[in-house]
This record gives sequence, C-alpha cells and structure tokens, in this order.
Amino acid sequence: MKHKDSKPASQPDKGSRVVPMAIMFVVLCGFSFYLGGIFCSKKDIYSTNGVANTVESPKETVASSGPLKIKSVAFPECSREYEDFTPCTDPKRWKKFGVHRLTFLERHCPPLFERKECLIPPPDGYKLPMSWPKSRDECWYRNVPYDWINKQKSNQNWLRKEGEKFRFPGGGTMFPRGVGAYVDLMQDLIPEMLDGTIRTAIDTGCGVASWGGDLLDRGILTVSLAPRDNHEAQVQFALERGIPAILGIISTQRLPFPSNSFDMAHCSRCLIPWTEFGGIYLLEIHRILRPGGFWILSGPPVNYENRWRGWNTTVEEQKSDYDKLQDLLTSMCFTLYNKKDDIAVWQKSKDNSCYSKLAVPDAYPPKCDDGTEPDAAWYTPLRPCVVVPNQKFKALALQSVPKWPKRLHVAPERIGDIHSGSASAFKHDDAKWNERVKHYKKLLPALGTDKIRNVMDMNTVYGGFAAAVIDDPLWVMNVVSSYADNTLAVVYDRGLIGTYHDWCEAFSTYPRTYDLLHLDGLFTAESHRCGMKYVLLEMDRVLRPNGYAIIRESSYFVDTVATIAKGMRWGCRKEETEYGIEKEKILICQKKLWYSSNQSSR
Repeated sequence: MKHKDSKPASQPDKGSRVVPMAIMFVVLCGFSFYLGGIFCSKKDIYSTNGVANTVESPKETVASSGPLKIKSVAFPECSREYEDFTPCTDPKRWKKFGVHRLTFLERHCPPLFERKECLIPPPDGYKLPMSWPKSRDECWYRNVPYDWINKQKSNQNWLRKEGEKFRFPGGGTMFPRGVGAYVDLMQDLIPEMLDGTIRTAIDTGCGVASWGGDLLDRGILTVSLAPRDNHEAQVQFALERGIPAILGIISTQRLPFPSNSFDMAHCSRCLIPWTEFGGIYLLEIHRILRPGGFWILSGPPVNYENRWRGWNTTVEEQKSDYDKLQDLLTSMCFTLYNKKDDIAVWQKSKDNSCYSKLAVPDAYPPKCDDGTEPDAAWYTPLRPCVVVPNQKFKALALQSVPKWPKRLHVAPERIGDIHSGSASAFKHDDAKWNERVKHYKKLLPALGTDKIRNVMDMNTVYGGFAAAVIDDPLWVMNVVSSYADNTLAVVYDRGLIGTYHDWCEAFSTYPRTYDLLHLDGLFTAESHRCGMKYVLLEMDRVLRPNGYAIIRESSYFVDTVATIAKGMRWGCRKEETEYGIEKEKILICQKKLWYSSNQSSR
C-alpha cells in the first residue's frame, strides 16, 4: 500500500489498530447526532409554512426520494416602469433587432442573467376587472390607462373614454356601422358560420378584438392576434375585456399553431403586406388554415372600384394590387368564395387535387419538401413554399369534421399520430377530466361563476380540462409544451384553441391578463429544464390580482411550490386529489391584490 506521495506506508500491528477505529466510531456517531440536532433546530427554515392541510407521509424522508425542500424567500416589488412588462416583446430591447419585416416585434427573450426576480405591480387605482359579459363593453380606465388608441382612433369608435371607464362601441376601421352589422354581412357570405361548421378562427391585426368578441355569442372561438406596437395595448384591452388574445406577428417566424387547424382566418385592414416577400405571409395563413377553411379580407384592395379615393392612391394601382392578390391566392389553391361591398372571402382547397400543379418546374410558390415538418412552429422560420395537407387524413377538411358542439367529444383523426394516442385514450382522458373538474369546483367554488373568465391550461394534452368547463362562462387558452408530444392539433380538431410555448420563457401576453392558471404536473415534466422560481414568477406576472391557480403536482414538488408562492404574496392551501392518493396533491392558490409602495411616476 502506498500514500499519494508514493512513500511506503508503515504497517502497524493488529493491536495498534483497535484504539483509532474505536475513537473514529465514537466521533462519527457524535458528529451525526450533532448534524441531526442542527437540522431539527432549523426545521422552520426548510419546512413550508402557511399551507393548510399539509400532511407529511411517514414514508417520506430527507433523502433524495423524499419531498423537495427550499428556503423561503420574499420577492421584492419591481419598479413602476415594469407595470406592463412583456419580457420577450420588450420595447426597450427593440433597437437591438432589425426593422426588416418588423422582426423587432417578434419574440426576443432576455438571457437568464437579465431575468427579473421581482413582482410586477398593478397601476395606481387598479380595480378588479368587470365580470363577463359586462366586460366586453367596458373596462376600468386605470387598469389599462392608455389614451393612444382613444385619441388616434376616436373617429372609428374602437373605444371611448367616459369618466373612470373605457367603453367599447364595437366600431372598427372597416365596420363603421358596428361590428354586429359587419359580422351579419359576413354570415350572409359564409353560411357555414351559422350551422356549427366553423368553430375556430384567427384575427390577425385584431385591434381591440371586437370582431372576436362578437363571434363568441355566435359559437365561434377566436384567437385575436396583434403585436406589441405603437398602438400600445391592443391585446391588453382584448384580455381586459375577457376576449381570447395573444401577442404575435407574422414576420420571419411561423405562428405558434399547428398546420390545418383554424376553420377561418380574418384580416380587417390589418396592414399586413400580403403580396410582398413572395407572398410568404399568405403562405403562413395557408399553413394554419384547415382544408376547406375560409380567409376573409376587408379593406384595401377589396372594393377598390369604390374606395380607392380614400386610400391615397389611384384606381389603377389598386386594381393592380387586387389582381396580384387574386393571382397569388389562386397559385396557393384558394378560390374566391364570395364577395360583397368591402368583404371578400376565399376558400382553401378542400382536397389535394389542386396541388399537383406545384410539381411543375419553376412553379411559384413551390410545394414544401417532404422534410418540412408542417406542425413545427416554435421559433421555426417561415419558408416560401406551400405546406400540402397530408393525404392520409381523410377527415381533416372543414366539411368532414363533425359540427360544433359534436366535434368536442369525437376523437380526432390526427390523434393516431401521437405516441400512445387512440380513440380509447381520448375517451379515457375526457372522463378523467370530467371527474377532476367536479372535484376542482368543490375545492374552488369560484370556478364556474362570473369571477373567473380568462383561463389558461398551462400544459394540456388533449384539452380535457377545457372540454370539461365548456358550459361555464369562461374560455381556455390551451398550452402545449414545445418539448412535449404535439397534441395541439387534436385540441384544435375538437374545436378548442391553444398555442405552443416553452415555459423556460415568458408567455406572449401582458401582465394581469388571466383569472385562473391550471397546471397538471408541469414541474414534474419541466423542472429539469426550467427553474421553478422563474416559472412561478411568470405565473404571478400573468395572473390578475385576486386570481387563482390550481396546481396539481407530485408530493415531491408541492410543498416547494407553496413555499415560493408564499414569497410572491400568494395564499395557498394543500388539498387531496379526487382519488386521495399520496403521491399527488393539489394546491389551490390565490394571488393577493396589493399596490406598489413606490411613488407613481405618472
């Protein structure tokens, strides 16, 4: 035997080894006892306080298999300048990115070392939002205290400030007689809007989302989309009203939706240059629109014969623009479906027969190659090619999908493309969420009342939670992790809406825009990639004051989540699941309403 310095070791006799070993044994025992005393005396540092019904399993120990523990920390307030902080679309960072195709308006998330570890304060005078459906027509001015749209668009009746409130008359650039009359005309042009054929829609350049708000009463669920731009708060207004909306722009990246999903897409003078850059923006609309789906355009160059004088152009220029648009749509296998006054409607091909022409040499736009993943849509560049629907799906076309509401509970054809996906798995998921939601309503009586309107299911699979609350006065944004199985297509096929997202980053919305956040095993699935602290701080950012979180987690994580939540000024209580199993618990949390201790800079 050698020491590390390679010198020979002395060989003690057998008797000389007994005393040192005995001494070492006594020292180790004493040291272990000392450590145990320290741990017990400091247990208040590691245990979770303030969580009702916390019951430790006798089988749980401080070993690696036991529950995760974390030291409690109180997060400070952010300064007032962060009241409407949108980390991945922050105007303060725009100058770092190019203006070509408005790329600076796309998602550009800050690096880890620039993340904020503070709580976003509400504006001075913030009040709890009005309940639905009253909120569709008015909101508190101090909740979204911006006059830009009011001043710049006052002649178009987008919104109107009256005392302490903003009112939404339902006007818009292309519907001066009100959004109701505008949609009535649209229904005359598209009868499929009346019989449940059309269920999901997307509104690009949505303004304050009056179009999407009107469609809710007609059984059509719309994702309203607008960038964070000089209009300042379009999406914030939409969500304050209780209308589905997210921040986004068609620029250089695909929109965060699967292919062949929306039944209808709409642009009302949204100022998107559809025929520029080889028609790449229309190609993205084509990708996300279901076969047989409709694309609606109102505004230039539609009705150019009567409108060109008000567009600071000539009739010849407007005719040329319209002809270019028509030719481009035809090349993508759209046909003009109907047209009247300021509204034109095109329909995407119901089958694949038209796309054979894309195989002709030098055809533009060309067919995307077989290596292009049609549903890849998280930081995926736009490509100047046509995504042709997969011919193996015979029931993908709008006319083949069951009509609403029947489609909600029919297993979509595309579930077969998901690992372990099947009709029986879909049926089991539906039944499971019906039972879970019944239990949730016992734990949180506000669920199903007008106290909860904007809801996010942060890591859905098939949209089962959203389906189980479909009769309640709320809507659900279903989020599918960009790292999980692609189940979002199934969510859309059943007539629900959602988006891809990576929870290691901030969500594409303003602060204080959701009444309820629901997550099922998100930390179990993503904690190896995403810091729990940052995910919970992001939840706090998007949750409205007095809003709720239903956190369904393994026992390993639940107390740690509660500890971090306490530092965010949330009140949480731990509950049993509907099955009463030890390995899984439910946290019911509520975010407290508080106001900044800093002086207002307004």
